[in-house]
Amino acid sequence: MKCRLLTIAGMLISALSVSAAPVATGAPQEKGLIELFASGGYTMYALLVISVILVLFILVFLATIRRNAVVSDKFMSAADAMIRRRDYLGLIAYCHRQNESIARVIQKSLEFLTKNPNAPFIEVRSLAEAEGSRQAGTLTSRITYLADIAAIAPMVGLLGTVLGMIKSFIHISGGAGQGVRQMELAGGVSEALIATASGLIIAIPALVFYSFFRGRVFRYVSELEAASAHLMAILNSQIERQPSGPSYATPAARGGRGDDFAMPTPAPLGAERPDLHGI
Repeated sequence: MKCRLLTIAGMLISALSVSAAPVATGAPQEKGLIELFASGGYTMYALLVISVILVLFILVFLATIRRNAVVSDKFMSAADAMIRRRDYLGLIAYCHRQNESIARVIQKSLEFLTKNPNAPFIEVRSLAEAEGSRQAGTLTSRITYLADIAAIAPMVGLLGTVLGMIKSFIHISGGAGQGVRQMELAGGVSEALIATASGLIIAIPALVFYSFFRGRVFRYVSELEAASAHLMAILNSQIERQPSGPSYATPAARGGRGDDFAMPTPAPLGAERPDLHGI
């Protein structure tokens, strides 16, 4: 029993002496974040800039790619009420004050309708669809920057890897001693691995947030299409129910209220719109 205790004690003492030996001999400690950054080579500065840009993009997209920035219930209620009152000019002014995608669609459609009162409604609908496609393309093109960062960051990290390996092989081929060459080889490999890891650390969150915002954009684009179709259908029904005669005339010529739809020219057209009855 005493022999076993002496053996275990001897093993513990030897283990403690081995673990304390590197400290006594001045073995290198774990590097901090700044030291790791400096060990990664010149490509780490490019990766730092890319990471800052990534954070800025994420913050901007979180603030701008929202439902209220595309289609809000408040705008839909106001636009529905104004279209039913045929207050088209008032709705155009209201759209100018809003920053929503649906506001741009309705604004372009009504501006075309007021400037071209005799145009068939199918042209108004086509213009609304074109503007809706443009707004959807704008939302989609924004988030592609995250995909670009996810593709560029690993490439920059790979460049750092190649430069680190080239540095290592240059020192290996030098005329220094064996120990010096091993130290230089370890430094070059360390630089290569740090650059590669940094590129992946940036690329992975970029891909995650790209997938997140892509799903959000697809959902909001679908809501934008549904909202545009809803308002266009109401607008078409209001135009078809207008009486024959001064359907696009001024309020004075129609005898209506001042907040009704009015053309910029004072003279009433007084022409029936047969091209709308078939829609």
